[in-house]
This record gives sequence, structure tokens and C-alpha cells, in this order.
Amino acid sequence: MRCKAIKISLVFSLFIFSGILYAQDPLGSETVTVVKPYTPSVRDANKIKETPNRNDTVSLRKKSVEYSIFSVPVASTFTPAKGQATTVERERPPKIYDNYATLGFGNYSNVLAEFYSNLEIDRESNFGIFLTHNSSQGGIEGVRLDDKFYDTELNLSYNQRNRDLSWKAEVGGEHQLYNWYGLPEYNTMTDARLLELDPTQNYFSVYLGSQVDLYDSFFDKAKAVFRHSGDSYSTSENHFDAEGDFEVNIADELISTKLEADIVNGQFDQRYLNENGYSYTFMNFSATPSLLILRDDLKINLGVSFFFGMDTENSDNNFYIYPNVQASYRLAGDYFTAYAGLEGGLEQNTYYKFYQRNPYVSPTLNIMPTDNKYNGYIGAKGKLSNAFSYNFRGTYKSQFNKALFTRNIDASYLEGESYTYGNSFDVVYDDVKTLSFYAELGVDVNRNFRLGINGEFFDYNTDAEAEAWNLPNIKASLNADYQITEKWYTGANLFYRGERKDQYRYLNADPGMGQIMTLDSYFDVNAHLGYRFNDQLSAFVKGNNLLDNNYQKWIDYDVQGLQVLAGATYKFDF
Repeated sequence: MRCKAIKISLVFSLFIFSGILYAQDPLGSETVTVVKPYTPSVRDANKIKETPNRNDTVSLRKKSVEYSIFSVPVASTFTPAKGQATTVERERPPKIYDNYATLGFGNYSNVLAEFYSNLEIDRESNFGIFLTHNSSQGGIEGVRLDDKFYDTELNLSYNQRNRDLSWKAEVGGEHQLYNWYGLPEYNTMTDARLLELDPTQNYFSVYLGSQVDLYDSFFDKAKAVFRHSGDSYSTSENHFDAEGDFEVNIADELISTKLEADIVNGQFDQRYLNENGYSYTFMNFSATPSLLILRDDLKINLGVSFFFGMDTENSDNNFYIYPNVQASYRLAGDYFTAYAGLEGGLEQNTYYKFYQRNPYVSPTLNIMPTDNKYNGYIGAKGKLSNAFSYNFRGTYKSQFNKALFTRNIDASYLEGESYTYGNSFDVVYDDVKTLSFYAELGVDVNRNFRLGINGEFFDYNTDAEAEAWNLPNIKASLNADYQITEKWYTGANLFYRGERKDQYRYLNADPGMGQIMTLDSYFDVNAHLGYRFNDQLSAFVKGNNLLDNNYQKWIDYDVQGLQVLAGATYKFDF
């Protein structure tokens, strides 16, 4: 067995050796000299990066899985309700009525009445009626003469509107009654003599006016008003004022021109302490071209006013040129806007304007226009938030022939008219320069509460007169409105006027030798409270001079004390 194994090994070795010889290059031989024995290390090994191919003939496929639902019916008694769309409740807008009537009564026999009616003729036109009445039977403590008054006005208007223009015409009349009850404190008239006096003055006025606005035309708008005024002392005055505006766009700039004609003619039956009357006629014609420049936050209006004034009674004509420039710049959006301006113009004074400001003037006034040489101002305004706004302004202006109210000379011992006892006022003219500072704050906390405060300080410099008669050095006011609930509402108005100067003047005394008197400043508090029963009916209570201050707006003219007036307002449609 052993010999047999040796033979087999020998045969296997010869087979291998013969294979080696057969693998050698048959073309030649090469001698290999081993200098150093090869000692392999781990770092000499290289990783085969190629991914080997799989030669497996058997490929496995993912078997698709099929699903089936095995449903089992389940008995249920649930029945879904049908869906409904959610409705949004819209607040019904308040109904606006075309007519209303107000009536109120208070102490001092005060009566307040108003009536307004708007009658629609068709879709483009309507007719309006407005009647107002305010009266008092007087009763001021310490007053020796009758101090009642009333003021009644009726206005009729017609409006028409279409796609091209709107047009309005109106006609009206006014009747006012006042009494010269402000006798000087030193007056020593007996009661019998006082009974003989009739201090009543009646003012009458009728007017006719029209206005037209064009939408797509270079002729922008025009208006004209004619008013006839008179009184119970045969005074007569006619005043006509008409103006028109023209606008043209050239190279994206707006060029506008304002034309105006202001004519007044009147006659007084007598002068003060003189039975001879006099007449006056003034005709002022003006043209004001201007160029409006808009550049982002910058707005500039460059203009100039040309006036031609005619005093036909004295054959005196004059030509005037005034600046008309305004500019504003938004430095911080709505938060801060700086503005400035320089303006001027010829102001037409009339008897009607004077007795509207002071109903205790005598029917012997001297009428002439005021030359507003220039009015320069600079200021800033803006809104710090949606609820808070402000406006500050400084002004300096120069006026020639500025009208000032001053007490008439006391001529009681001449037994003249009822206004010659030192209880009426005259108009004097002087060149006045005024420096003023104005501040205004507005607060809108919400739609239910609003508050406004403003004040202005004045410093006057006169030329001929000793003082700027009856002009206050300070004016301030506060207005507030508060909607308490849906039905209750209230509000307040507070006024403050600083000291004013006037004088006692005596007959045959030298001009300027009168005794200067100082009228104390006064503070007036007014308030109202109202309740709305429904959309148509509401009731109110008003209180005036709630502090019961016995102040004088004009020298020796005391005002009514605490006044309370209650009334109701009813709105309706025909």
C-alpha cells in the first residue's frame, strides 16, 4: 500500500512540473537575480474598488400583493343633517330724513327754533327751506334799559346736478333786533327819562345768490351774491360780490386765475351828532393768477394779486399789488409738515359785516376798505398717530386802515338819539401791525370721543390810536363731543378771551384824552346733553355760561348769567 502511494505522488509531481515547463516563454529565457528577499507588508495591499458582477442566473422578482376588503354591514340609526350656509348680519345704515324741526325754551324767556326741509323735485334737482329763530326777552340783572333781542332768518335754495355741472341758487331774508342797553356806570338819568328812551335797533337784510361748478372745463366755478341791508334809522346798503376761477393744465402744471368784483354802495341818514347824512361807494376789482407746483412731498403755489380800488364819492382810485405765495413740505410723511406763506389783499368793509360782529354800533359809521399789505406766516402741522394731530403757526401782518370798534362820545345832555348816551360804538381806522402765535391740538380717541384745543396770543402795534381797541390779547377754546351710549350723547364748549381796551370819551374833549378802560378777561363754559328715543325723536338740554360769570363782551354790556334751555328735535319725511 505504501509503495502504491509513493507512485501516485511521483506521477502527480511529474504532471505539475511538466505544466510549469509548458507555461514558460518558448521564445527565450530570462535570468532573475534575487537581490533581496521580498517581504510584503500590510500597506502594500490595495482594495479592489470595482464592484464585482453577479453571474447568478437566478433573479428574484418582487411578488405583487393584491388587497381586498372584506366589508361587513353595520346597522346605524344616524342621519346627517343637511348643511346650511351661514348668514352674515349686516348693520342697517341709519335712515337719513329729509326734514327736521327743533324747538327749545329756557330761562330769560329764551326761544330756539329751527326748521329744515329738503324736497326732491327729480333725480337731479331739489328744493330746500331753512328757517331759524333765536330770541330772548332779556332780564339781565342791573340793566336799566330793555335788553331783549331776536334773530330770525329764512333761506330758500334750489340745487341741480348732472354729469357736467352743479348749480345752486338761493334767496333769503334776515331780521335782527337789538337794544342799546349798555349805559355807562356814571350815567345819572332818572327813571322817568329812561322810560322815554327807545333803545331798539332793527336790522333788515335780503339777499340773492347763485353758484355753479363745472366738472370738465377750464372754467372751474363761479359765484355771485347780492345783499341789501338796512335798519330802522333809514340806513341803506347794497353789496355785490362776484368771483370766478379758471384752471388750465400746461406741461403737467396747474395754472389758475381768480377774478373778483366787489362793489358796495350805501347811505347813512346822519353822522354822529350831525343831521347831515353821507353816501359811500367803493368798487374793487382783482385778478389773482397762480402756478401750482407739486413735486413728491413739496407743494408750492406761486401767485400775485392785482387790485384796482375806486372810491367814486371822493374820486380816488388806487392800484395795489399783493403777494400770494404758499408752500408746504412733508418732512416725515403725515407726522410732520412744514408750511409758510405770504399773502395780502384789499378787504371790503360793509355795514352788514360790522353789525354782525358788534350789533351795538351806531347807524353813523364811516365805511372804507382795509389794505392788508402782507400777512406772513410759518408753521408746522401733522399727525403723531391716527388719534392725535397738531398745528403750530407764527404770524406777522401789517394792515392799513384796520377797523377798530370803540365807544362813541357821550352826548347825553344834548338829548339826541337813543344811541348817544355813551351806549353805542363807532368804527375808527388805524394802521396796525400784529404779531401772533397759534397752537392747535386735536384728539380723536375713537369714533365716540373727540377733543379739540386751540389758543392764540396777540401783540398789537398801532400808529395813531392809543390802543388796538376791543381786540383781545389771548383767545382760547376747547371743544369736546362724547357719544356715551347708543342713545346718550354730550358735549362741551369752553371759551376764554383775554383783556381788551376801550375808552370813555367826552364831548368837546381833545382826541386821545379819553379815559382808557380795561375789560376783564372772561371764561365761558357751555355744555349740552341729549337722548335719542329713536331715529326720529331726540331731546336735549343746553347750558350756557355755566359758571354764571357776569362778564362784559363789550364795555358796559353785561351778558346773561346762567342759561338753561331744553328742547326736542324731530326728523321726518313727507
